[in-house]
Amino acid sequence: METNVNYTIVGAFVIILISAMVLTIVWLSSGFSFEQNTNYMVYMRESVSGLNVDSSVEYNGVEVGGVKSIQINRQDPQVVEILLSIKNTTPITEGTVATLSSKGITGIGYIALKDKGMDTRPLVAQPGQLYPVIKTAPSFFVRLDTALNKLSENLSNLSASVQSLLNKQNQQTIRQTLLNLEEMTNHLAANSKKLEPLVQSSSEAMRMLETQTLPEAYRLMYNLNDMSRSLTEMTNEIKQNPSILVRGTAPQPLGPGETR
Repeated sequence: METNVNYTIVGAFVIILISAMVLTIVWLSSGFSFEQNTNYMVYMRESVSGLNVDSSVEYNGVEVGGVKSIQINRQDPQVVEILLSIKNTTPITEGTVATLSSKGITGIGYIALKDKGMDTRPLVAQPGQLYPVIKTAPSFFVRLDTALNKLSENLSNLSASVQSLLNKQNQQTIRQTLLNLEEMTNHLAANSKKLEPLVQSSSEAMRMLETQTLPEAYRLMYNLNDMSRSLTEMTNEIKQNPSILVRGTAPQPLGPGETR
């Protein structure tokens, strides 16, 4: 009777041990943690290319969570809803701002969090919100695109102003003014020897203006037009393939088994 009881105890112990090992393996493989997380919502009005479910969320460069879901807003297709799961120990406040970033040459997207220090109150869900909503700031690519567009627009306006200044009607006016000045200086020269040096200087200045300044102004106008077109082409290329800012325009290296 005593032997049977010992076998029963041993069998129960083995079963418990195997169960504990299985649970431990499942726990480790699933990355389970006893630390609790809180869900936060982020709304972005830009492309989230490179960002995926399970992408990391970093606070000042420290990983504090991950992306749970990404979907288009039903009311506004221009808005992307991103649900984040963040550790409870992370100091998410009213001043916390989320930005879409990418890591190195890989181009893997992640959400970068930073506290602007404007409001240190803990962020909570407002009435009608399922989750607390973290404010967003434009990504580097959006800021670059905006700056390039503004620069291109300014160059176009400057080119248009130069072109307007040098139109045919204004050219005729300038030439007529030069002729009038030359006629006046010739008249003065005929009446006063003392003004001869001034007359010669004025004539030379007028000839220089007509032969050098105007052509240089035309070249400036054409260069501005070319620069504006180049900036527009570069902006469009960056919009289509933002990773060229890191990788350059060289073709990507071939993968295993690939040939050109």
